[in-house]
Amino acid sequence: MSNSAPAGTVDRVVRILETLAEQPEGMPLAELSTELSLPRSACHRLLADLVRCGYVRQVREQGEYALTTKLPALGLSFLGGAGVIDIAQPILDRLAETSGELVRLALVDGDRLTFIGKAQGARGGLRYDPDMGIDVRLSCSAGGHAWLMTLSEERATELVAKQGFGSPKEFGPKAPTTFRALMKVLEEDRKRGFSMIVEMYAPGMTAMAAPVMRRRQSAVAVITIAGPMQRLSPQRMLELGPALLQAAAELGMASATSPLFARR
Repeated sequence: MSNSAPAGTVDRVVRILETLAEQPEGMPLAELSTELSLPRSACHRLLADLVRCGYVRQVREQGEYALTTKLPALGLSFLGGAGVIDIAQPILDRLAETSGELVRLALVDGDRLTFIGKAQGARGGLRYDPDMGIDVRLSCSAGGHAWLMTLSEERATELVAKQGFGSPKEFGPKAPTTFRALMKVLEEDRKRGFSMIVEMYAPGMTAMAAPVMRRRQSAVAVITIAGPMQRLSPQRMLELGPALLQAAAELGMASATSPLFARR
């Protein structure tokens, strides 16, 4: 694709990539153009460019379009070069083993919080494992709350207002839907030192998270533990609090060796 592509074209390409990332089996051209409200001819032209560049493939002739492994490989190469994987993975693995649940790391990236690493501690039963690489919903997730609790009320409100609360039916029955309710939750999180949610992000699910602070100045990431409520009860989360905080502190101390953390 040309380096001089207009902003509208770049926006369309990114939307295609993000949509296909949610459909690993691929999508037909007609469905993709409808989903993105793009003319079929324009969508086909952009897909042809992405195929030529190696980021998209056609599953079969005249068939669905799907992402190749080039884009995730690019992301892994970036994270590996920045030292994040080497730094974080042993800490995530240890916390996953201690908790027996899913442990994830999300990086603060401007106004967004994005999951970039995980370790699965559950060996049987229900395994909670949402997609990686997604932007964290700040208003009703443990990771979002762990970041917001480190910010001023004004900045936290600004970030949530920008992203929105989303539709209540998309999340758990106890998800905050007003700024007043959210600020009350964040106040409790600050007193505790880490966030805890019960059926806020999804029905039947709980999670907890702690901010990863760089030199005690600002959060550069958050580390989370998530699982089904029958295993990860509020009492169990309180018991895991010291281990979670210890992992966050270790990540904070190790972050100085990564240029990606350093520029946060």
